[in-house]
Amino acid sequence: MAGGVTGARTGGVRVTSLTAYPVKSLGGVSLDEAVVEPQGLRGDRRWAVVDPDGTKVTAREEHTLLGLRAEPVDDGGVRLVASGADPLEVAPPRGAEPVPVRFSGQDHALPAGDEADAWLTARVGRPLRLVWQDDETHRPIRPDMGGAEGDRNSLSDAAPLHVTSESSLRRLNDWVLETALERGEEPREALGHERFRPNLVVSGSEPFAEDAWSRVRIGGVPFRSTMVCDRCVMTTVDRVDLRTGKEPIRTLARHRKWDGATWFGIRLAPELPLAEGAMLRVGDDVVAT
Repeated sequence: MAGGVTGARTGGVRVTSLTAYPVKSLGGVSLDEAVVEPQGLRGDRRWAVVDPDGTKVTAREEHTLLGLRAEPVDDGGVRLVASGADPLEVAPPRGAEPVPVRFSGQDHALPAGDEADAWLTARVGRPLRLVWQDDETHRPIRPDMGGAEGDRNSLSDAAPLHVTSESSLRRLNDWVLETALERGEEPREALGHERFRPNLVVSGSEPFAEDAWSRVRIGGVPFRSTMVCDRCVMTTVDRVDLRTGKEPIRTLARHRKWDGATWFGIRLAPELPLAEGAMLRVGDDVVAT
């Protein structure tokens, strides 16, 4: 663990990619820079998919969502994109009547409207609705997931920002290869960070050094680590054919299992209050303690 912290202090750890996912569970977009808000990166997971009674629908249940993409547009809107379909631009439904939703810490959101609902329903093959978390919504981070007084969250699972590291993924891929060879299986292509849907990828630290980070400054923005990230079945879905496999959960269960879960990456919350104009950029130094 100490190796990662030392690397950070000598300027060896840097941000290598930034990604926002405007709609929860849909594909995202790579960024060169992003504004940081209390809820996370501007435009990240402010939209989500629910069924008609407001229960959230994610790629855990509907792998097809991973084959769709959401691109940010001006004023917080999104463009929904899918192969073989006309894209649809959706504006934030300011002024719409809230509808019930079932998210931990949030019981209402604003509906995007019939056109967006029909677009999603046609792509996935079941009745779905698109909803938006307006800027004033306060969704706290649960205390049992590292939340503190005043923390706010988007519609992400547990914290505003998710981070993975290049070295940790290399170590995991080495373990996956070992597992395949031990079992006489044909080695598959190495896993990419997209399996884990991080907002930030960093390089220059020792494998899994991020587990021990308590606070981290990325560029000029301070963050607090809320918890190591528990992994779910979504990581086992191939992003090309959308089929479910055994990895990485099978191998993480051998090397990174405790408290009944498997773990990879960390979650961060911005230290509040944020400085005006707080930004993250690819290439930013990462200083962890």
